[in-house]
Order: sequence, then structure tokens, then C-alpha cells
Amino acid sequence: MSERVHDPIARLAVLLSRLPGVGEKTAQRLAFHILESPKEYARELSQALLALEHDVRLCSRCCNLTAQEPCALCRDPLRDGRLLCVVETVPDLLAIERTREFRGRYHVLHGALSPLDGVGPDRLKIKELLARLSHDGARTESDAAGASSEKIEEIILATDPTVEGEATALYLSRLLKPLGLRITRIAQGLPMGGDLEYADQVTLARAMSGRREL
Repeated sequence: MSERVHDPIARLAVLLSRLPGVGEKTAQRLAFHILESPKEYARELSQALLALEHDVRLCSRCCNLTAQEPCALCRDPLRDGRLLCVVETVPDLLAIERTREFRGRYHVLHGALSPLDGVGPDRLKIKELLARLSHDGARTESDAAGASSEKIEEIILATDPTVEGEATALYLSRLLKPLGLRITRIAQGLPMGGDLEYADQVTLARAMSGRREL
């Protein structure tokens, strides 16, 4: 085992095999592909990986992953500041963006409620959401840094159609309704137990357009 760790190719293959959906054989092919590619490619790849650690952070307004503060979506003046779509993860946000059916803003929870796994409200970006919606938080540091203004009227709960996602949507609807905002849930055009990230664009677009009141 120690010999493999000290072997640069084997070490790279082991690290690549830890990626989702990458088995040992695929990891070995990727490692040799990188080795056989021009040296500039390996150098750019390593720089991109380092940039993930040093440059990427959470947007102070929507909790999206970004290298700029605020993120591009929060800075975009063409986004509709009256609509706020709440999603579990950044891949879910990107999946909805690919439909090109939604032109509002986002808030990323970075997870879903799951008591069995020890994930309660304090583990999600719910406090940040409440601060964003409060009158006291009407103007934040991100606004001063160039984020476009927003006056939220509707919150779309676009959590996954799973047990955890439904529980999160129900919890948020009860928490947010006293604020006097319109709370909607994306339509069930998605299969129960599925993930937004892997849904096709047509299904996601129909789910967004057919959202319902909670």
C-alpha cells in the first residue's frame, strides 16, 4: 500500500477514484490521459484545483458558490428580485438555470432536513435566508458591493421530491408564511425519490411553471 502511495501515477488514480461515479479502471485511464497530455494541461488542471480551495467561497447573499462577491446571479440587474427560488444544492440551482424558464433569484440551503443523519435547521442556510428576508437585512454588505436590489414577493420551494426534501419544504413554509409572502412549491412533475440535478430540462421546466401554493 505504501508503494502505491509513493507512486505519483497510482496516487493520482486513487484520488480520482474517490470522485462520484469514477471506478478504479476509469481512474487509471484518467491518470494516464493526464500523464500523456501536454504538460500545460496538467499544470492548468492543478491550478484549477488549487483555485477551488483558495478562491471559491459562499456568496454572502444567496450562499451560491462563487469566486466573486457577490455572485454573478446576485449582481445581474436583469434578474427578477420579486422571485426567490430556494434549492438544496448548487447543482440543483444549475439544473434550474439550464431550463432558462426562471429569471428570479436563488437561495441555496446546502442540504435538506434529515434528523436521522443529524441534519437539523441549524445545519442549513436557513438563518441566512431569514436575515435576507427581514426588513433589517434589506441592505446588506453584498448590496453595497454591487448586488442588485430585490423586493421579494414570492418564495418558490424547489427542494428535491424526496422525504427529506418534502420535510424541508414543509418546515420552510410554516416558518415563512407569517412573513406575509407568497409561498409556492414546484409542481410534482418530478419522480418521487429523484434528484433535481439529474432531471431532464423539459420536466424541470414544467415543474417550475406548474408550481402550486402551499
